[in-house]
Amino acid sequence: MDLQTIKNRFGIIGNSPALNRAIEVAVQVASTELSVLITGESGTGKEVFPQIIHQFSPRKHNVYIAVNCGAIPEGTIDSELFGHEKGSFTGATDKRKGYFEVADKGTIFLDEVAEMPLATQARLLRVLETGEFFKVGSSTPQKTNVRVVAATNVDLQRAIQTGRFREDLFYRLSTIPITIPPLRERGEDILLLARKFAVDFAEKYRMPALRFLPEAQNVLLDYTWPGNVRQMKNIVEQISIIEQEREIDANTLKKYLPDAFLNKLPALVNHDFIDQKTFNTEREILFQILFDMRNDMAELKQQVHDLMHETPAAPISQIYKENVITKPDITAISRDFSSSTLGDNIQDTFIVEDETLSLQEKEKEMIKKALEKYNGKRKLAAQELGISERTLYRKIKEYEL
Repeated sequence: MDLQTIKNRFGIIGNSPALNRAIEVAVQVASTELSVLITGESGTGKEVFPQIIHQFSPRKHNVYIAVNCGAIPEGTIDSELFGHEKGSFTGATDKRKGYFEVADKGTIFLDEVAEMPLATQARLLRVLETGEFFKVGSSTPQKTNVRVVAATNVDLQRAIQTGRFREDLFYRLSTIPITIPPLRERGEDILLLARKFAVDFAEKYRMPALRFLPEAQNVLLDYTWPGNVRQMKNIVEQISIIEQEREIDANTLKKYLPDAFLNKLPALVNHDFIDQKTFNTEREILFQILFDMRNDMAELKQQVHDLMHETPAAPISQIYKENVITKPDITAISRDFSSSTLGDNIQDTFIVEDETLSLQEKEKEMIKKALEKYNGKRKLAAQELGISERTLYRKIKEYEL
């Protein structure tokens, strides 16, 4: 079955290479019995891929169950997944089958698997390794033959480091990893989806379809889409219902994009509109402040040098006064930086140099080092820098790297 046929069957819109690759991997792994871990931001459409895996697997005629682990209370999730015996806890008036028993010889999709309590994670690991589980309140193991596909929008490596997710379970689940790209990295797919949703809602509400003017299309492409496909669908529906004019310009569209171009810190330089997660870290903010302060300190040092040569006895207080900086302020700043989470890196960078690098030169240096570190692999370099691949491509071209 060709790729477009699969997209039509499962309602997938788009042609970005990363999306196509995710579909291809899902189809290839479907015929195996391997566990699959699907990662991607919220709203990217992760729930479609377990269905692809199930429908192209030998288990397609058996049960498929989707479980949202984040929606089940911690006190009842073991009972939901593995079942319970009568009287095993207050309210257990009958014996109950869990999802792993019901889905025997089928597939279970565990969405938001990172929200699963640690005790339940241990039970799940046992099922994956031995095919056995215990009902709540029972000491008799039961066998099950279930294919597990899990999904999460959480960085599981970080969750492991903070003790919120078992490392052994991570490796057992992620035998085959599939990454779903965020909408902002899918290029022209953004416009395809906008048109598709506009047509869908025109049919649903029996009205002419929206048409996004060229300047509005540019806004769609530049916006970061933190809620991804789900957010776009919601916004197109709002516009379809509220706006009388069917041709949508940039100003009209921006009214429906929360914080579209506001409160964004610069991505290194040039104010690229990329994901807010890229900016709102202590490291990015402190380094930006640091670069500005280093320039100020270099200028201050030069003025000290000039004054000392002109009038050696000139009091240092005169220099502070001329620069509208008080000595206590500098002491406080130094103390704050030295106690920050950046530690020695901040203190090393804070050394005043005779020739201060500009922000652009520093950015070029950081990009070059990231590319060298990952042997020219732009995706990994972009992740290291905390910027989107599209922004990295533009910077590489700009600096002729």
